[in-house]
Amino acid sequence: MHTTRPGIDVPDRRGRTGLDQQGRELDRNPDVVIRDVELVSDGWHVLRRTTMDYRRRDGSWSTLQRETYDRGDGATILLHDDARSTVLLTRQFRFPAYVNEHADGMLVETAAGLLDDDDPVTAIRREVAEELGVDVGPVRHVFTAYMSPGSVTEKVHFYAGAYTPGDRTGDGGGVVAEGEDIEVVELHLDDALTMIRDGRIVDGKTIMLLQWWALERG
Repeated sequence: MHTTRPGIDVPDRRGRTGLDQQGRELDRNPDVVIRDVELVSDGWHVLRRTTMDYRRRDGSWSTLQRETYDRGDGATILLHDDARSTVLLTRQFRFPAYVNEHADGMLVETAAGLLDDDDPVTAIRREVAEELGVDVGPVRHVFTAYMSPGSVTEKVHFYAGAYTPGDRTGDGGGVVAEGEDIEVVELHLDDALTMIRDGRIVDGKTIMLLQWWALERG
């Protein structure tokens, strides 16, 4: 008797089907042959287990299984005020950090969010307005990076943009309906770099953008 499976045969609670199909068609690397893709979890994001044959450097083949967490791609931005040497950041509670030894789970970060159905620039402008209450002007693409390529499919588009106190058009704070409770934090660049050194800033994307801007200022 055939059993319908949410997210595969019938829509899950987010209306998705065929979640076990992603990756089956991959053939760009002749040393990797996809054999099977299983849907492990279809919560808010998707966890898959993929079985593949992999040709090692010595020519021998081995069968591997890898689990990948698919939450979509994201974007982040460092807002900086060159005249005052300040940056505009956020502080919010992050349970994964809290459960993994962070003292209180309150992380200082650059504004960021998932792309959803938007292009990266549109997405980061949305996030800046929601989290920081800023109507940001021109933005500069800095780089794009896979942040945890061993298990997470997400790549993050990194941006930088200038701001002034007059660009603050709202209070920020995030979207309450999505459970966000975000504090806007303005820091002098020197203080932010000190916070990296002493462990008060431990978010990877934020460290990358702050150090990039310090190098840019030279």
